[in-house]
Amino acid sequence: MPSSAESTAPLPPPPPPIDPPPVWFLAPEGFFALPLADSPDERAARAHSFVRDLYSRGDETVWEPAAPYYSAIAELMQNTGVSYAAMGLFSTSEEDRTPEGDIARHDLSGGAAQCAFTLAAIPTDQADADTDVVAQGILAALSADRYNEVDWLDLPCGPAVSCVTWRQLNLNPAVTASGEATELVTAQIQVHVPFPTGPFTAVFTLFTASVEQWSQFVDMMGAILQTVSFVDPTEDLALLESAEEA
Repeated sequence: MPSSAESTAPLPPPPPPIDPPPVWFLAPEGFFALPLADSPDERAARAHSFVRDLYSRGDETVWEPAAPYYSAIAELMQNTGVSYAAMGLFSTSEEDRTPEGDIARHDLSGGAAQCAFTLAAIPTDQADADTDVVAQGILAALSADRYNEVDWLDLPCGPAVSCVTWRQLNLNPAVTASGEATELVTAQIQVHVPFPTGPFTAVFTLFTASVEQWSQFVDMMGAILQTVSFVDPTEDLALLESAEEA
């Protein structure tokens, strides 16, 4: 039995949480990054810039009340593991289509498609070389839900697993513009990419209620995933230039 001195001795502090290694990707035009920051002052400053970009045709009467709202959203996300969050706004006018037929951000008066996009790093128990094993485990876990559309992906940065989920929500008449009960269909694609540089998995999530443009959003997510890198792209470029000079 421990002595009284032993029983009252302070426990050793838990090890500090490990910050995830960096990850790089390119977000398309039309994404507006939410003002994530560690300090309230920095969040407030970023929120004021954010609303001016998001509501570019507005003025102070729009920007001033909107900024605290988005600053509060960023604060709520601060401790959830989300390292990047953005809102996407894109024109649905046929005149604003790119030559490839993609939705683009121009004048939104002809209609707009919206989405929410986030990146989070989730701790996973793995060694650096176990990305394939981790991805296989994620594939098995997500496939257990018959409502999930799950696929294996081979990305330039390594193995990944995508999961598409559709939901139908019944909205109360009190919260609809028409004052009548409304069915809202939403779609989400979530892609899990195990880090080859540490015990984490990157989770990219795109969520939208603009389901008429779902195929374009899927293509957009695919384009983003092709740019994901766990190595600083500038270092890759420097190595390539050195090899060419040699």
